[in-house]
Amino acid sequence: MSLNRIFPIEKWNFITATALKLLTVDDYNRLLINSTCHIYKKGEIIFRENTLPAGVFLMVNGKVKKYKIDYAGKKQTIYVAGKGELVGYHAVLSRDRYSDSAAALEASRIYFIPIEDFMFTIKNCPPFAQQLLGALSHEVMVLANTVLVFAKRNAAERLAIALIVLREKYKDDTVNPNVAMTISRADLADITGIAEENVTRLLKEFKDESLLIREGRKIVVTDIKGLVKRANYR
Repeated sequence: MSLNRIFPIEKWNFITATALKLLTVDDYNRLLINSTCHIYKKGEIIFRENTLPAGVFLMVNGKVKKYKIDYAGKKQTIYVAGKGELVGYHAVLSRDRYSDSAAALEASRIYFIPIEDFMFTIKNCPPFAQQLLGALSHEVMVLANTVLVFAKRNAAERLAIALIVLREKYKDDTVNPNVAMTISRADLADITGIAEENVTRLLKEFKDESLLIREGRKIVVTDIKGLVKRANYR
C-alpha cells in the first residue's frame, strides 16, 4: 500500500537517486568508468568518521547505515541508504573529512567512484550538479525533521515511524503489499534511540495489535494504516 496522503515519506528520504537519473547514458558510464564494485558483509565498515574521502559510494543493492558515535561510545544511526543512493559525497564536495561513519546494514553491493571521476561529472553535467545541490539542501531538511520529531516523540511513536520509513527502503518493484524487512533489534535500537529491551517489548505490542508479524529478524508490516496511526504523526 502506498503512503500517499497518510504519511509524508519525502520528509524522511534523501534524493540523490534523482540526481543520477539526470545523467545521460554516456555521462553515467563516464562516471563509473574507473569505479570498482565491492561486496560488503553485514556490519562491515565502508568509511569512518574523521577520515579523508578518496571518492563516493553508489548503492547497487543492500542497505547502508550512516551513524555517529558519542563520547560514551553509544551509536546513533542517522540514516539508512538503499539502492540507487550516493553515500559519502558531502565530504568530497566540501573537501573535508567524513562527518559520520557508514557500515553495511546487510550484505550490500556498492560501487566506489574515485573523486576525480565524480568531480569531472559535476563540472561537465550542470543539471546533475544543480540537482545534487538540491539534494544537499533536502538532506539538511530530512535530518532536521528527524531530530525534531524524535526529540518530541515517545518510544512507541519513534519505533512506528522508523518501521514506516524502513518499509519504504525495503520495497521492491513488485506490487506485494507485505514488505519483509530483515533488521536486528540492536539496529532498530540504534535508529530510534530506544533501549534494545524496549524495542523487543514494543515489537511484541505491535504484533499483538496485528500491525506486524515477526520471524526472528524478519519483520513484515501487515497494517500500514494502523502503524501510521500508532506513530501519531502530524
